[in-house]
Amino acid sequence: METDKLTPTKNGNTLNGFSLNDIGDDHLYTGLETPMKPDAFKLSDADKKERISILFEEIMDVMGLDLTDDSLKGTPQRVAKMYIDEIFSGLNPANKPKIALFDNKYQYNQMLVEKDITFYSNCEHHFVPIIGKAHVAYISSGKVIGLSKLNRIVQYYAKRPQVQERLTNQIANELKTILDTNDVAVIISAKHLCVSSRGIKDDTSSTVTAYYGGTFNTPEKITEFQNHINS
Repeated sequence: METDKLTPTKNGNTLNGFSLNDIGDDHLYTGLETPMKPDAFKLSDADKKERISILFEEIMDVMGLDLTDDSLKGTPQRVAKMYIDEIFSGLNPANKPKIALFDNKYQYNQMLVEKDITFYSNCEHHFVPIIGKAHVAYISSGKVIGLSKLNRIVQYYAKRPQVQERLTNQIANELKTILDTNDVAVIISAKHLCVSSRGIKDDTSSTVTAYYGGTFNTPEKITEFQNHINS
């Protein structure tokens, strides 16, 4: 499938004939992979934190904040550490959870559901939080995964600048690869602060995305999965 691309014009970049100003807050989703530079890991984490600290200090200075104040002078370093070690740690493949598989000795052949996995991500369009819950399920093809690893996979992909559609598919594809099965389902329900705290400022709406693979992509299995989530 052809990927949407920005086209340079004398009046600025356009996407599918629309300027970025025309698009405004529309929800862009450019692909399954998180957009990364080829040399994204040329700098060490320590170097990245040092540079982010310098740059964020400049942002604070431009906004007119007094960086000599005791409450503010450590903020650039705190933000840099938070970005690299915490809320965007999922960008680094070195932080990908190590997953061990086990034989399905219980011969459990029905769906296994891990629901209400709380996650915190960030909208890649405005860098404000996405707060939600993920529900994941799979049917064993002969191997099983530790329950906590399902949570860790969700957290790994959530901890990066994200689009909810991409997050849903990344989690599903990772489970399909690890478990060697298409019988995987993912539902995510989340609140986007780019919607509730700015722009339209709608604090009551939420966004739901879903992936149904293999035998989950039938009305019966979808209903069963949703019943488990709602029970």
